[in-house]
Amino acid sequence: MEPITTIDLLRHGEPVGGRRYRGQIDDPLSERGWEEMWHAVSGKRPWQAIVSSPLQRCSQFAQALSSNLNISLEFDDRLKEVGFGIWEGQSGEQLRAQDRSILSRFYNDPIHHRPDNAESLEIFNHRVKKAYQQAAERHSGKHLLIVAHAGVIRSMLIQTLQAPIQSMYRISIASASLSRIQIDAERPPTVVFTGKPQL
Repeated sequence: MEPITTIDLLRHGEPVGGRRYRGQIDDPLSERGWEEMWHAVSGKRPWQAIVSSPLQRCSQFAQALSSNLNISLEFDDRLKEVGFGIWEGQSGEQLRAQDRSILSRFYNDPIHHRPDNAESLEIFNHRVKKAYQQAAERHSGKHLLIVAHAGVIRSMLIQTLQAPIQSMYRISIASASLSRIQIDAERPPTVVFTGKPQL
């Protein structure tokens, strides 16, 4: 029987500056963010390797955890958050102050109501898919941890579920939460859980 590949997806904790549409702005974790991340991995630590976004809010914790567990760590540029264009650095409150319904339009139709200069969801989904597939192949039969962003995790989950891309923002991914996908030769890849605070 083929070994099962288990892929855990860990979203970063709170960055310096709090909640905002950060995209690819490279803010580090806040003190609270570090606490959230260590809490998220305070239970079982079954991982045999880590793959991480290179942005600091993911990479610095991934480095600390890989050192703590003495397991391999790789960085993949394709795991960066989706680019939010002119929204980057702005909070929801700031955007609503400019246009009360701007976020409602975006969340209900994220393909046609993207911020100016934002990365297209199709291009974003494609790069995440390639990163995910290659990581799954390289670590086949192992228990892998991917440290990434809410958008990246949503992308991996909708691809696993074969859901339409416009449904991406119907999945809530809390800060420092874990989601799990299992790949088994007998059945299609399966979402086991999403959004757990710790294992």
